[in-house]
This record gives sequence, structure tokens and C-alpha cells, in this order.
Amino acid sequence: MPSIFITGAATGIGRAVAERFLAAGWTVGAYDINPVTWSGAVHTGLLDVRSADSWAAALADFHAVAGRIDVVDNNAGVIVDGPVAAADPAALQRLIDVNCLGVTLGARASYRYLRGGGTLVNMASASAIYGQPGIAAYSASKFYVAGLTEALGLEWRKENIRVVDVWPLWAKTSLAEVEAVSVRRLGVRLTPEQVADVVWTAATARGRWARGKVHYGVSALDKALYLGRSLAPDRVARLLTRVLAG
Repeated sequence: MPSIFITGAATGIGRAVAERFLAAGWTVGAYDINPVTWSGAVHTGLLDVRSADSWAAALADFHAVAGRIDVVDNNAGVIVDGPVAAADPAALQRLIDVNCLGVTLGARASYRYLRGGGTLVNMASASAIYGQPGIAAYSASKFYVAGLTEALGLEWRKENIRVVDVWPLWAKTSLAEVEAVSVRRLGVRLTPEQVADVVWTAATARGRWARGKVHYGVSALDKALYLGRSLAPDRVARLLTRVLAG
């Protein structure tokens, strides 16, 4: 049966993705820096996404159980809110290490398993539509994820590896427990299960047209914001972001 390896799977969106694929009969590897204890039906293990050695060991461990890895879901991420000028340097370093280095090391380690038809799903964010004040470092890290997704989609095309990402607005997880203005103005409306459904759609796309899609929105609002940003001049996009998030 097909299999998926998921990072950050102890809670939140990662857990919801694991449950979604488990319900569809997939072999699921749920890995996290914290123990995954919510189900005995998934294969679990510890993973520090900041470590290349940890990635290599975790993927090899799951491959030994599943016999194949069809999808890797680069889901793990952290957030820092508040003004950058007042941020703890150690917290910023951790954010960049998890959200940028961790995603990159995950892609690098997954390459050998996904060659020939696999899919890498990276967790981006609607905060990558335009840089978000109050969560500037987090927002910038998701721009990185989007750029990495696009570049690897081209770099790995001849290896028949699809690389896609998912761009949700705020979902009902601990990541949304911040003081960002956009949380108050836009609300926290998405559930982890809604995001997991889009991960499922992205990972199981069939047909040349569907498989050519790279960036996946989740709600009607984030899709509209993404489309609007692609059409709007910078001055208009900046003004809209000030209204929604500034």
C-alpha cells in the first residue's frame, strides 16, 4: 500500500494529515521531536528536522517498515511573533533552523526515496502572499518554503518528483496562539482537518493538469488573496496588507 512520512505529527495539522491518510488505508509514519502517542496504528519515531543525521535515520527507519515512501510531508514548523527588533535572537535562530533549514534538509534526505514518482509536500502559509508585520520572521520563512518548492519542482522534474506546497491562513492549532493583528482581523477559522484534506488533494493529484499545480490554497479567502496579490501592484498589495495585518 502507499505510504506517507509526516513531520511535526504529534499534534495539530501533522496529526490531522496522519489521520487523513491512515483513514484512506495508507501506511503512515508520524515523526516529531516530541513522542507521538495518539495512535498505535501509525509507525512513530523521533525526528529533529534541524539535523541531517536525524533525517537520514528517521527516513531509513520508516522505509524499513513501509518498504516504500510515496509522499513526504514537510509539516514541522514554529512561529515567533512580535516586533523583530525586540525578538529573542535564540528564538529567531530556532525559527530559521526549523522552518528553513529543516525543510531543506528534509527535501535533501527525501530525494533518494521519492525518485521515480514520489511527492514532496511542503507546508507554506498564506503569510507568504505578502510579508506580514508582527510575524515577520515566520512570514519570511514561508517565502523561503515557497521559493524552495518552486526551485525543486524544476530541479527534480527529470526524476519525476512532484514538489508542492500548501498555503493556509490561520488554523486552529497552537501556531495561531499569537498576538498578530491578522489573527484578530481575519480570525482563526480553519481546522487542521481542512488543511489535511488539501494535503491529501495535493499528494494524490491525478492527470497532467492537476499534477502541474504547485501552490495549494485552503480557504476561499486565502485563494482570493493569493490571486489578488499576483495581479496587484506592490503599492496596492502593501496597502491591503496594512489593513488586514498592520
